[in-house]
Amino acid sequence: MAADSDPESDVFEITDFTTASEWERFVSKVEEVLNDWKLIGSSVHKPLEKGEYNSGIWEEKTEEISFADYKFTVTHHYLKKESPDGEEKEEPEEDAFPAAMQDLLCMNNDFPPRAHCLVRWYGVREFVIISPGANNDAIISESKCNLLLSSVSVALGNTGSQVPLFVQIQQKWRRMYAGECQGPGVRTDFEMVHLRKVPNQYNHLSGLLDIFKSKIGCPLTPIPPINIAIRFTYILQDWQQYSWPQQPPDFDALLGGEVGGVEFGKLPFGACEDPISELHLATTWPHLTEGIIVDNDVYSDLDPVQAPHWSVRVRKADNPQCLLGDFLSEFFKLCCRKESTEEILGRSPLEEEGKENVDISQALSKLTEPTTVQIHKLSVSSMVHSARKRMSRHRRVEESPLSNEVLNSILLYLFPDAAEKPSNGSEAKPGTSNVNSPPEKEPENYNLYNQFKSSPADSITYKLSLCLCMVNFYHGGVKGVVQLWQEFVLEMRYRWENNYLVPGLASGPPDLRCCLLHQKLQMLNCCIERKKARDNGKRPSPSDSSAGSVGERKVSGSDNGKAAQNSSGTEDRRERGEANQGKSWESWSDSEEEFFECLSDTEELKENAQDNEKKEGPPKENKDAPRLKAEGRLHPHGKLTLLHYIQEPLYIPVTQEPAPMTEDLLEEQSEVLAKLGTSAEGAHLRARMQSACLLSDMESFKAANPGCCLEDFVRWYSPRDYVEEEVLDEKGNTITKGELSARMKIPGNMWVEAWETAKPAPARRQRRLFDDTREAEKVLHYLAVQKPADLTRHLLPCIIHAAILKEKEEESTEDIASVRKVISQIISNASKILRYPNPDYKKLEEIINQIMAVETIIARARSLKAKFGISKCENIDEREDLERFVNSLLEEPEVSVVGAGRGPAGSIIHNLFVTAQRLAESTDEAALMTLDEESVKSGSQEERRQNPGAVSDFPPPAGREIILRTVVPRPAPYSKPLPQRMFCVLMKEDFRLAGAFSSDTSFF
Repeated sequence: MAADSDPESDVFEITDFTTASEWERFVSKVEEVLNDWKLIGSSVHKPLEKGEYNSGIWEEKTEEISFADYKFTVTHHYLKKESPDGEEKEEPEEDAFPAAMQDLLCMNNDFPPRAHCLVRWYGVREFVIISPGANNDAIISESKCNLLLSSVSVALGNTGSQVPLFVQIQQKWRRMYAGECQGPGVRTDFEMVHLRKVPNQYNHLSGLLDIFKSKIGCPLTPIPPINIAIRFTYILQDWQQYSWPQQPPDFDALLGGEVGGVEFGKLPFGACEDPISELHLATTWPHLTEGIIVDNDVYSDLDPVQAPHWSVRVRKADNPQCLLGDFLSEFFKLCCRKESTEEILGRSPLEEEGKENVDISQALSKLTEPTTVQIHKLSVSSMVHSARKRMSRHRRVEESPLSNEVLNSILLYLFPDAAEKPSNGSEAKPGTSNVNSPPEKEPENYNLYNQFKSSPADSITYKLSLCLCMVNFYHGGVKGVVQLWQEFVLEMRYRWENNYLVPGLASGPPDLRCCLLHQKLQMLNCCIERKKARDNGKRPSPSDSSAGSVGERKVSGSDNGKAAQNSSGTEDRRERGEANQGKSWESWSDSEEEFFECLSDTEELKENAQDNEKKEGPPKENKDAPRLKAEGRLHPHGKLTLLHYIQEPLYIPVTQEPAPMTEDLLEEQSEVLAKLGTSAEGAHLRARMQSACLLSDMESFKAANPGCCLEDFVRWYSPRDYVEEEVLDEKGNTITKGELSARMKIPGNMWVEAWETAKPAPARRQRRLFDDTREAEKVLHYLAVQKPADLTRHLLPCIIHAAILKEKEEESTEDIASVRKVISQIISNASKILRYPNPDYKKLEEIINQIMAVETIIARARSLKAKFGISKCENIDEREDLERFVNSLLEEPEVSVVGAGRGPAGSIIHNLFVTAQRLAESTDEAALMTLDEESVKSGSQEERRQNPGAVSDFPPPAGREIILRTVVPRPAPYSKPLPQRMFCVLMKEDFRLAGAFSSDTSFF
């Protein structure tokens, strides 16, 4: 009673039925999505053409909706229409069937190789799927499935949409769908059955026909004919009877010291395993009727050899191991190593040598004991020799990754001139730097080092990258790489000390189009050339004072002179310069301090006299005034004479070559110049720094032309800055008068200041513009401090370059159009990435993955060609057909076999299956080998049935697909005749029936 007296018990709940429920909101959201995608109403679709599902483009749209707190994903799948803009839209016919119903009967696209499972099962070109969200549970209960189906039915009815709408039910791996399609007065229900095992009574065509007939429940007698399409799929997995065409590398040769240019100069190529794992043969009977064929539990007319249509697809092995890809991947991993050389090899060999024979108790006695200083041990060559001994002694304690035989073979491959070295280093053969220099004109496809910023394909840098890559893979990994690099650096030091040019490098200054390591080696060669010329050259006699040297640049011009374009004129001089390779001067030293010959008193007087002439102006009449003795002349400059001494010809001097520079030195120089700022003082200092070569040329010109003036120098060095014009003199005669250009007359002009500063000095007595000793030591130090990761980054462009060349070479023998296209894309992408320093590692990895993909495609092509015996085919036409067939297998998902089992490709496929069957049934391989070709082509199906012990040509089909179609009135005899379809899948552990059953909703 207390509860009854509670005032709250008198309040009752009022339910407002005008408020939308969660189910109604869900239906509204489905309708909203259909409206947004413009899937309402009817639309006209053209009849499907044969193969359109394969060649067309499938697209999809996705939207997220929710039912209360349960999320769904709505996806619209459709075949993209290709309609011209000017084509007028046709009006749909009244009461026309939906396009989906028409697609149920279409036979032009049965069994598409690549399509959504609903496209394969129902043949529809457009449909919508509502599936549970990613993190939601599957819809398993029958009540929830019915609720979703009712929601779909209401949404289709409200919007008038004629697109099939499916709902995914059960677990996702089962691919179970239920759906509905509505049209004017008609409806199609999409139903599905999925079992683990095939019921015995439905394991053949007759049992499936019984299911189909009972489901459609046709009231007519006799039942309209049922169209049947059948496909059996046979899988060939056993390739043991065919040897894999990939030849393994010769490990004995690699390890036995017989490695030469053939092995170390080539990257390996090909797959280590068969990249083709399976061959799927689909035998199809596209148009059958119930009375034509018999297939029951006792007898079957479905002989695959007699099938009218064969199609083949290959299943490719996932990520097969390929040699070139493994080489690139392992080498690329070195980029991420952070260890230094000492950390990888352990304690430094030099430190270990210093700790040998050390007695701590006698450490201080070294300060007081007299000792003799052995001067000869201070030379760099002796230090290198002792370092080699210490390293070899150290390696005996810890076994080296590289054996002496392999190491010597690699060094001999890198330095082929080592076997021909003369005993005296100064007598090395001239022109060694041009060994294997690239030809002037290379094929466009193979001239890739400019794009990749790598190095020419026959350079030592390119060869070094290949050797390091192979050593990293076969001989000890990063330790072997470090050991080979140390030997390489020691060889560079040895060649510098003994004047041996580095082979495999083009002569001249560093090529900025190549990688930095290649530029450094070219710089070292330039230093060796200068040092070699200085050590081998003789002091020139006074009579040969005009003779030049390697380090001097002889600049010759034509009679009229080539105009210098820039302010300094160095670029034009470099183009007009000629280097004399014969002589050198001994007066230069290796140190930075320069020592010159002393001038005599008479020469000092002449110099002072010349200075007075410069200050007081040129003499007009007195041509016998004392002048300096000319030095460093090359040859007269055509018809030009000195302006102040008209009888004296103008001589072209011997000048110094400008200092060669690598890209890192140029970058440092540009940074220094940029730091000077934009002030007047900074600009003046910058100009002075850039005019070192100009000042040297002015001094050489003054030494070769005593009594010259700035105008004489400009006439030779920069003719455009000397302006000549014809004028009339007092007597009316036409004479030529010249003067400096306007820019030369600007106050504070650098040329004028440099001319006043310059003293007469031939090139051989000037301070060197290029200190070869210092630059060589800088290069050697740069090489010595490289970590494995730095070295890998330098050489990775060369390795990618080599890999692409290898693939182009291999592709040329296979002639695969798709591979050529991919290689062009790789070259384009790699050139964009590698031309800049410090490329992104992820992008580099993508390039390497693309290279590996190309290698896999070529390996697959070779595997298929070996299996189909193309090389053994003697008929040219059949061979071309087989090559086209194999190329199609690589590019297309499924390829039709011309002539089915009776064509050339079909006969080979038949033999493959027969041989595999014999091998599976027989353990005697010798018996297999004795099978002749006639016995391989076994008899007919009738003969095999009569002989139960005979081995079948084909294994049991791995999958059987059957499509049943008909048009019957349903549900009543007076209803409209509507399309009915059932797709059946029979596999070893999968049984699926996908039915689309239409019914008349007006007359039922």
